[in-house]
Amino acid sequence: MSPTDATADAVSAPVPDVGDGTCPTQDADCTAGGAHRNTGHMAPEDGTAGDADRSTDHEAAEDDSTQGADRSTDHEDTLELRLPDELVAFTEMGQSDPGTGDTDTGAGQGQGHEQGQPSRRDGTAPPALLTPHGYDLLDGVAEWRPITTPAGVFHLVPVCVERDLPLVCRWMNDPAVAAFWELAGPQNVTEEHLRSQLDGDGRSVPCLGVLEGTPMSYWEIYRADLDPLARHYPARPHDTGIHLLIGTVTDRGRGLGGTLLRAVADLVLDRRPACARVVAEPDLRNVPSITAFLSAGFRFSAEVDLPAKRAALMIRDRSLRDLM
Repeated sequence: MSPTDATADAVSAPVPDVGDGTCPTQDADCTAGGAHRNTGHMAPEDGTAGDADRSTDHEAAEDDSTQGADRSTDHEDTLELRLPDELVAFTEMGQSDPGTGDTDTGAGQGQGHEQGQPSRRDGTAPPALLTPHGYDLLDGVAEWRPITTPAGVFHLVPVCVERDLPLVCRWMNDPAVAAFWELAGPQNVTEEHLRSQLDGDGRSVPCLGVLEGTPMSYWEIYRADLDPLARHYPARPHDTGIHLLIGTVTDRGRGLGGTLLRAVADLVLDRRPACARVVAEPDLRNVPSITAFLSAGFRFSAEVDLPAKRAALMIRDRSLRDLM
């Protein structure tokens, strides 16, 4: 996530038109079923502009001695990591007949152009939702409908590399974002990061955040219980993580990060009945990010040492959603 409240003076190019909302090629890169990274490439952050710094805690060669460090202060027992039933089923699907292992449900097709959906702030049509192909471990993020927030109608639209790469790359090169995400550079750097999710096993979905029809943020919704992050806190089955960066400078520094974080966390809990908690891990140095999470109903659970940072483990509990 990016330091929304701390980077209001950052310079960023205006958000470009992302096209007609369709992807040049309807392949795995442009579908929700394939839009997943191995979350081992980045640690959940953010809630604001560019403060979702990623963690190298996704490296396979991680020192086992760090796995027990900084347990949560709520004294829960860490569950033993194992493949969930749905991931086992996904693996078996991949070994079955290719004609039945990748089902196109047609859900979400063209939702961005549905009657009654708002147009962009510039009067043009918002991008259409892509038809999901295959399988994800997050209960079909591509099928999640737009939601109404205090800031306007908001929609998570799964990323299509061919359509969205220039925009996401521009955001990643904003100094306020690059300081935490560490993905500044040519487009191939951003593309590699996106494709590591899109070509993954369905545990992470990269999305554009579209507010009132305008793409203005980048999100990653992922299975925290299947991420290397789970080695650093008492993970529970179906814990869902969030990364966020707000790409538009004019949208930073006015509380929008907290508003959208609350809305998306509640969306996750509504659409994922098995999920009891939404988690994130902003850098402890990123005070605006932590503030945004607190304003969004997350609670500070513990400090955790990750390979690339000292992080604040933030949790939004289903049981407390109406109280915080």
